[in-house]
Amino acid sequence: MMSFLVLSYALRPADDDHRFGHGKAEALAGLGQAAFIAGSACLLVFHGIERIFNPVELGHSLLGVWVSLFAIVCTLLVVFVQHQVLKRTQSIAVKADALHYKGDILLNVAVLIAILLSYYGVIYADPLFAIGVAGYLLYNCWDIAKESADHLMDKELPDDEKSEIVLLASSHEDVFGIHELRTRQSGKVKFIQLHLELDDNLPLIRAHHVADEVVQSIEAAFEGDVDVLIHQDPVSLAVNANAS
Repeated sequence: MMSFLVLSYALRPADDDHRFGHGKAEALAGLGQAAFIAGSACLLVFHGIERIFNPVELGHSLLGVWVSLFAIVCTLLVVFVQHQVLKRTQSIAVKADALHYKGDILLNVAVLIAILLSYYGVIYADPLFAIGVAGYLLYNCWDIAKESADHLMDKELPDDEKSEIVLLASSHEDVFGIHELRTRQSGKVKFIQLHLELDDNLPLIRAHHVADEVVQSIEAAFEGDVDVLIHQDPVSLAVNANAS
């Protein structure tokens, strides 16, 4: 429900109070879900350690098997749909929610194995598996929290994407070079700013068309929403500025 509400808010178009949109709500949701899942993982560790020192024999094993199998099938369907969404949106909120459900799958598989081992008298399998699943959740929570923080702190896009932007802009026949490239991502929108170096005597209307053509080439190369802002500089001024 939290993911649904946050995504509904994050997908709202820009308004007078949020000129760059509401995409960072996804990063806030990612941090919140990472913290929630990390808390659940810590509880698993505490209960797992307590069960190691105070082992309990598993009861109602057959019921546990059927419930776990049903939960695994349902959760696999949810995770499959989420992965299809992630391929298209790269949503941090959905990614965090998918981690939650992957943890559920691991827990239910661990339940099945622990029940099987309990028939052979291995009473410590249940708490040990719980601690193992908790370790998996904590490891992935760190990745989600770090990615969410990067979005909130306006971290630059990956180097390969920045190199592609430079190549696309520089490949235009009227562009002598680019500088002042700045990038960031907010939700699914990638914000790109750069300066084009153009011929000193290029008519203003032609400079405008060149910038539009560069924008179109960048938008076509990147999946999802891209917001490109370009400033045109005379190449002589750009060379002098770079030299100084």
